[in-house]
Amino acid sequence: IEIADEKNIKNFYVLISQVRVPPAIEAILNSPYCEINGFLAPGHVCTVMGYKEYEPIAEKYKVPIVVTGFEPIDLLEGIYLLVKALEEKRYEVINQYKRSVKREGNLKAKEQIFKIFEIGDMKWRGIGVIPKSGFVLKEEYKRFDAMNLINEKYFSRENEICIGAEILQGKKKPFDCPAYKKICTPENPLGALMVSSEGACAAYYKYGK
Repeated sequence: IEIADEKNIKNFYVLISQVRVPPAIEAILNSPYCEINGFLAPGHVCTVMGYKEYEPIAEKYKVPIVVTGFEPIDLLEGIYLLVKALEEKRYEVINQYKRSVKREGNLKAKEQIFKIFEIGDMKWRGIGVIPKSGFVLKEEYKRFDAMNLINEKYFSRENEICIGAEILQGKKKPFDCPAYKKICTPENPLGALMVSSEGACAAYYKYGK
């Protein structure tokens, strides 16, 4: 975007879907039906953004948050640290992924992000619009937004049968969804949790008995 701006390129567009994790966590925790007691925070996101933003969430909602990597041993240690924190009633942020994540994140990367983007509202699949949960292009770069070219009638609509939001909040399990394994599969996903191999529905589909 910066190069396109400098060179005054007229036929370059980007589709923006940059989200911020802490506001989404708060949106889930604010639900009166939320059953979640702790979080494994995404190590790849925290590598860039750091984890300072998670600290007030852990303290306010009394939930430990463990930043983890993606190797099997990372996840095992992350789960262990999370359970240990719950047992000891330590509601704090723990950095398991120390080899990649610093508390303040990657300052140079963040400087570049905030040069091009500003914080704005974002729609999350299965949840809806969460205020200040994403990055949007600053006014001087909005001409590069691909949404300027897309007719709203072509936007995908979420399937009403999907209960992804309830699964995200811990209220229901994937097998409680009437579409699970019937019309919703990894080959034909109806919701966000079946799209990615990291999603709860996709994991249940592959490993659940």
